[in-house]
Amino acid sequence: MTMPLARFTVLDLTRVRSGPTCVRQLADWGANVIKIEATDEVDTGKGLGGARAGPDFQHVHRNKRGLTLNLKAPEGLAAFRRMVAQADVVVENYRPDVKTRLGVDYDSLAAINPRIVLGSISGFGQDGPYAKRPGFDQIAQGMGGLMWVTGLPGQGPVRAGIPVADLTAGLYCALGIMVALLEREVTGKGRWVHVSLLEAMIAMMDFQATRWTMKGEVPKQAGNDHPTTIPTGLFKTSDGVINIAGGGQVMWERIVKVLGIEDQAKDPDIATDALRSRNRVKVNAIIEAVTQSDTAANWVAKFNTEGVPCGPVYAMDQVFADEQVKHLGLEMTVQHPRLGALNLVRAPMQIAGVECARNPTPERGQHTDEVLAEFGFSAAEIAALRAARAV
Repeated sequence: MTMPLARFTVLDLTRVRSGPTCVRQLADWGANVIKIEATDEVDTGKGLGGARAGPDFQHVHRNKRGLTLNLKAPEGLAAFRRMVAQADVVVENYRPDVKTRLGVDYDSLAAINPRIVLGSISGFGQDGPYAKRPGFDQIAQGMGGLMWVTGLPGQGPVRAGIPVADLTAGLYCALGIMVALLEREVTGKGRWVHVSLLEAMIAMMDFQATRWTMKGEVPKQAGNDHPTTIPTGLFKTSDGVINIAGGGQVMWERIVKVLGIEDQAKDPDIATDALRSRNRVKVNAIIEAVTQSDTAANWVAKFNTEGVPCGPVYAMDQVFADEQVKHLGLEMTVQHPRLGALNLVRAPMQIAGVECARNPTPERGQHTDEVLAEFGFSAAEIAALRAARAV
């Protein structure tokens, strides 16, 4: 069947993680994505985004076709501009000054194609005092407040275990592109959508950020405890640990029932939500004294039977061994012509009647001639581009 986004052509200039994450959202649902990479002569480092055959690169660049193009060569830039005239979206994550120097800024592209949507991801924004700084996920985690609230109390700042700023910047940019494409159906004109790692990270701080903007509170590290909902945290069992999420009086009463701590629950220090929040150390100690008497699996079953959110804490191999994860089919296989069968993680949303595309990441320039021909380049023109080392 025709994929939902098949009518859109996307020129992908992105590298590393945030930009490719954005484009992958479009590629997974059928957009005609052309991954444009520099030629071998220009791209001598080839280290951005990890090894081409590695998990990182294969994950973020799937469902695309590959074309090489030297935008620094006049012939290469001219070819790109010719493609822009027929495209719907261009996505890039250069530093702001770089795209202007290359001539792929919004004003330049819109002069060619007023319907074009440009998606841009930067480290700190397209203007302002930090605009020309190089961006990196961990820097944004630190400046956006995430590292300040992550970790055990008194431990000092800790980075999150995934590149949160990169990934969320990519997701926000993809959402913005879809908004611009929807608006274009009414106005006929494109937009410039730009997101920064810093903006995305602060947005993802959500209620933690709003505790400051509304109330002037500076959130602190809470470790494995939820910062506002008590008791919610990590508790030891006889063979490991479990997460219990039990905020609110009704949920507390269920926890008391499952653990059989009716007598301890009469303690006036923990009689209400507010008091349990104030005395969370005592609450956690009471709970953990009991949870250590049985296995994690048994407690997960007992709590969930009573309607208390509770789950194990998995290493990644255990994640994909879980029966619900298997049922959901998060692992999908693509067939790569050189690497063989690769197991990747599918898009997390499910759309009834449509499956996520399952095409492998292209080799560098794998579809150059094919793509250029589709954009109207003759065999002679393609040969001329090769002779000029523009592709």
